[in-house]
Amino acid sequence: MFESLSDRLSGTIKKLRGQARLTDDNIKDAMREVRMALLEADVALPVVRTFIDRVKERAVGKEVLNSLSPGQVLVKIVNDELVEIMGQANESLDLKAQPPAVVLMAGLQGAGKTTTAGKLALLLQDREKKKVAVVSCDVYRPAAIKQLETLAEQVKATFIPSEVGQSPVDIATNALDFAKKNHIDVLLVDTAGRLHIDEEMMGEIQAIHAAVNPVETLFVVDAMTGQDAANTAKAFGEALPLTGVVLTKADGDARGGAALSVREITGKPIKFIGMGEKIDALEPFHPDRMASRILGMGDVLTLVEDAQRNVDHKEAQKLAKKLNKGRGFDLEDLRAQMLQMQNMGGMGGLMDKMPGMGKMSQAVQDGAGDKEVNRMVAIINSMTVQERRFPAVIKGSRKKRIAMGSGLQIQDVNRLLKQHKQMSKMMKKFKGGGLKKMMRGMQGKMPPGMGGGGGFPGM
Repeated sequence: MFESLSDRLSGTIKKLRGQARLTDDNIKDAMREVRMALLEADVALPVVRTFIDRVKERAVGKEVLNSLSPGQVLVKIVNDELVEIMGQANESLDLKAQPPAVVLMAGLQGAGKTTTAGKLALLLQDREKKKVAVVSCDVYRPAAIKQLETLAEQVKATFIPSEVGQSPVDIATNALDFAKKNHIDVLLVDTAGRLHIDEEMMGEIQAIHAAVNPVETLFVVDAMTGQDAANTAKAFGEALPLTGVVLTKADGDARGGAALSVREITGKPIKFIGMGEKIDALEPFHPDRMASRILGMGDVLTLVEDAQRNVDHKEAQKLAKKLNKGRGFDLEDLRAQMLQMQNMGGMGGLMDKMPGMGKMSQAVQDGAGDKEVNRMVAIINSMTVQERRFPAVIKGSRKKRIAMGSGLQIQDVNRLLKQHKQMSKMMKKFKGGGLKKMMRGMQGKMPPGMGGGGGFPGM
C-alpha cells in the first residue's frame, strides 16, 4: 500500500537535502511534486488542496533546527499533516453498552462486508476477549448466509441461522433476542449490499438500524476504489448515523487515496483496515503509524504488537536461555524462527513495517522472499535430528541426500548452511540484552517525531 505515493514523496525530500533553509521557491517546487503525488494516489481534490495549504503554511521560512536538513523538517511537517488528515489517533469500537453491543455492517456489494464480519469477530474474541455472535440479513444472496456460517465456524464465533425467505428486520430482531438470552457480548449484523446506492437498499438498512439500535454502524468500503470510496461513504453517512469506516483490500491498493480521503470528506474515523485475505488480516487503523509507512519510516509499534500476539513466547524464552548458556543456535532453532516469521505476515509483511524497508517489501513479495523461506524450511525438514542439531556433520554425501529429499540443489543446501552460520554469529550478540540494544539503536535512527511515540514495550 502507498508504494507510488511513498516513492514520489521520498524523491521530493531528496531534492531538498543540502539546502540551508526552506524558502518560498524550494517549498513551491516541493509542493508541486507533493500535489502530483497525492493526485496520482487518487486522493480527492478538496483533500489535496487542504493538505497542500496546511503544509505550505507551516513550512515556508521555518528555520532548520538541531542540525536537521530541510528535507527532514519537511518530512516532519508532512508526517504531522498526514496524521491530521487521517484522523489524529485510532478510534476503537465503543462497546461499553449493556450487552449485547450491536455492530451493524453496511456497504456496497463486493466491498467485503461478510469477510470483514468474520475478521472482526476473530479480532474481538482474541484481543478484547468478547463472546461474539454473527448473523446475516442478506436474503438476496444465498451464498452470503453460508459464507458467514463458514467464517463463524472458522473463528469459533456463534452463528445465528437465517433463511432466504425471512424478512431482514425479523432476522435482526430475532438475533438480538438470541444474543440477550445467550449472554453474547457483541452481535455483528451483516447486511445486504447492492452494486450501487439505491433507495430500496437504504430503506431496508435504515429499518434494520431502527430495530436493533446498534452502538456502532460501520461502513465497509473497498480501498481500491480510491476517492470513490470517500464519496460512497459520504452518501451512506447521509442515510445512516455511521460511527466509522472499515477499509478493505488495502494490501492491493498501491495508491492509498481512500485512506487519505475518507476522514476529511466524511468526518468519520477509519477504525479498521483490511491488509490481506487471511482471516486475521484486519488491523486497527492508526493514522500516525500509517503516515510513518507512507513516508518510508515503517511501523515499528505494529511490528512489536504483531510479535507480542504471534510469537510463541515460551519458545522464545527457551531459545534465549539456550543462547545465554552458551549453547549454539542450531537448524531446528532457525526453522522455528522462520515459521514464526510466516505467522507475522511473511517476509514482505515484516519488511513493510521495518524503518527504511518499505520500498523493499514489494520486491521481496514479488521476488524470492517468502519462497526462499519455504525452501529453507523444506531443506531443514529433509535433515535428520542429528543434522539439525549439529550442522557441522553435514558434508558431501549428506548434502546430496538432503538436496534430493527437499527437491532442491546442493548449492541451495550450501546457501542455507552459510546463512545459518551468519545468523548463529549474530545470535551470540543477543546475550545480555543484545536484542534490546539493537531495537533501541533502530529506533534512534528514526527522525525526531517519527517513531510513533511510546518506545518499545518492555524495553
